Amino acid sequence: MKDLSNFDVQATEQRYQLLVNAVSDYAIYMLDPLGHILTWNVGARRFKGYEAEEVIGEHFSRFFTPEDRAAGVPQTMLRTAFEEGRFEGEGERIRKDGSIIWVHVVIDPILTEDGELLGFAKIIRDITERRATDRALFAAEQRFGKLVQSVKDYAIYMLDLEGRVTNWNTGAQAIKGYRADEILGTHFSRFYTEEDRIRGEPALALETALREGRYEREAERVRKDGSRFWAHVVIDPIRDEDGTLIGFAKITRDISEKRRAQEELEQARAAVFQSQKMQALGELTGGIAHDFNNLMTVIRGSAELLQKEDLAPEKRRRYVRAITETADKATALTSKLLAFGRRQSLKPEVLDPGSRLDAFGEVLARTLGSHIDVRLDLAPDLWSIEADAAELETALLNAAFNARDAMQDGGTLTISARNLVEENAVCIAIIDNGQGIPAEILERVFEPFFTTKPVGKGTGLGLSQIHGFAAQTGGRAEIESQPGLGTTVSLILPRTDKRPDNRAAVRSAIANWERLDVLLVEDNDNVRQFARSMLRELRADVTDVESAEAALHLIGQHHFDLVFSDIVMPGMSGLDLARQLRKSAPDQRILLATGYSREVAGGEAAGFHIVQKPYGAESLTAAISLALAD
Repeated sequence: MKDLSNFDVQATEQRYQLLVNAVSDYAIYMLDPLGHILTWNVGARRFKGYEAEEVIGEHFSRFFTPEDRAAGVPQTMLRTAFEEGRFEGEGERIRKDGSIIWVHVVIDPILTEDGELLGFAKIIRDITERRATDRALFAAEQRFGKLVQSVKDYAIYMLDLEGRVTNWNTGAQAIKGYRADEILGTHFSRFYTEEDRIRGEPALALETALREGRYEREAERVRKDGSRFWAHVVIDPIRDEDGTLIGFAKITRDISEKRRAQEELEQARAAVFQSQKMQALGELTGGIAHDFNNLMTVIRGSAELLQKEDLAPEKRRRYVRAITETADKATALTSKLLAFGRRQSLKPEVLDPGSRLDAFGEVLARTLGSHIDVRLDLAPDLWSIEADAAELETALLNAAFNARDAMQDGGTLTISARNLVEENAVCIAIIDNGQGIPAEILERVFEPFFTTKPVGKGTGLGLSQIHGFAAQTGGRAEIESQPGLGTTVSLILPRTDKRPDNRAAVRSAIANWERLDVLLVEDNDNVRQFARSMLRELRADVTDVESAEAALHLIGQHHFDLVFSDIVMPGMSGLDLARQLRKSAPDQRILLATGYSREVAGGEAAGFHIVQKPYGAESLTAAISLALAD
């Protein structure tokens, strides 16, 4: 009969042997009491590089470095395992190919039931990669610590959950003035100004960092010596791998010099801007003086010649015509100035760009002459725009005349229009293939009275009128040019969903009244005298006053067919007068006059009839007719 207990023991030993040999991540082998190798598993072969037959019977010290062998490290390990029941440690070992690995070693003594030493069980794990990672991490931490400590331009330190300082770098000492031993453990609010502490700014900073994930601010802070400086501050919450808040990282930079430089730069910019403004004002004043002196020379000279009693009728008519034409030129110059300053009183209407430009192209072709080939490039289904038709044509004419002057030997002028879907606008462009504009001049072309033409050949207000008209219409003007390739002037005007009113408005300029009772309100003596005379020539009975307040008093006592008032006056303006009359006397006919009014330019006078100064008999008659017909 077999001994089953002995069979079970053998089977168990075989299973243990199979288990040990199957382990490849650990070197597991036995040593005899003196340290000679008795067994060798797959993991040992993989780590050390030796086959079993190469090392069984050899002393395990062969795996140690010469320095460890000379120091008796192998024997110390076995003695410690026997005496203390276990040895555990890490160290360098040598593989068969001579390479060095770092291992974690556990040695346990194998004893009989009587305590006799049979040998040692040795388990080794290759931790070279982990060791390298740990060393790299340690080195990185060391380098990071040195980096933080070497930074002198930034205060970099940590706060605990309560806001107490837990570390302190060299930059913090340089900026704040405190040594680490003076500040560690104290609350960071000590760096704040007294007024910031009263407002609770330190606590708010930590709350903001927690709520938003970051706090960033520029504010005053206080150094150890009590002086203040401007700081750029960033606070970030610090969390561990589980997301638990463990503190705050705080970075402070002294931006006092930067802020001072910014203030000086702003002051310099303001000074340059003031200088440029004065230069532009000088150019504007000089341009106005030059152009108006020319106009006034014609008017004064003609007026003096008209005083001659023996002047021939033909010459008298010629001088009167010269005064009238020159006055019209002065009016046009004023209109351009107002357009540039976005102060022109515009009369917007809904326009169909396609039909307008088609008709404009025909007129322009006859105006420019046969040496200029005028072409149309109009996209289909152009959107409607809302603009002052006369000012739009004036802007296009100004651009066209500039294009003509740039093509002395002839060329092609293209009127282009297209929808800008991305801007919900219409782009109208005048394109020429003339000589072009140099880059250094191009940036100044929209300035008033800036011109490259010879003296007396241009006012320098053409492109500035384009710029002002486009801006006041709610759009913008652009110009592109390259020397030798031509120039493109573009008007980008906003689209409107309103429908164009194509009904022709025929207005009569004939004074179709037998008698008209007019209240004239004008604060300027000369203008009031002129207006009174002109109204009487138009068969009107005139009562004139110097103020809107006086006008209100008279209107309460007498009915007038028309109240004709200037807008800009001391005290109550003409527009205020018209508004009050609309409430108290809604049937009262009103006509307002203006040369320039901020209210009119801003659209506040919408709904009232307005005649532009300077006005003549024809324009005043037409305006009165419209006011009476309303």
